[in-house]
Amino acid sequence: MDRKALRDRIGVELARTARLWRARLDERLAPLGLTQARWVTLLYLSRAEDGLPQRDLAEQIGVEGPTLVRVLDGLERMALIERRDSPCDRRAKTVHLTPAAAPILAEISRLVAGFREEILRGIPDDDLRVCERVFERMSQNVGGRNR
Repeated sequence: MDRKALRDRIGVELARTARLWRARLDERLAPLGLTQARWVTLLYLSRAEDGLPQRDLAEQIGVEGPTLVRVLDGLERMALIERRDSPCDRRAKTVHLTPAAAPILAEISRLVAGFREEILRGIPDDDLRVCERVFERMSQNVGGRNR
């Protein structure tokens, strides 16, 4: 395969693989009542020590504020998150996980780990390290943040 054909295929394959990965993961998480938007939001919140300002959470996830509000409404109805007044800005809200989110996050982690093992089966670690470096460089080239 020549250089141009290879470069033309990379973007298509990357997008296709990401779409398939998300779709299959969504299928596995659907029994928990979680859409992709919901489980991604829970994962970002689980990485925050004491909640996140709603605006920061939207930015980290990469969605607009009104979109996040709908997701948070659903998670609040499920009793997995709560919104609190910000101690720094009375106009703002911070989003926090509730204790009820812990078993859901544990199940998400278990399902994701199993799925990851399936999808990466047969791929040597050295190949994964190369892939990671390529993804990091591509992300930098399009102005993305480093991890």
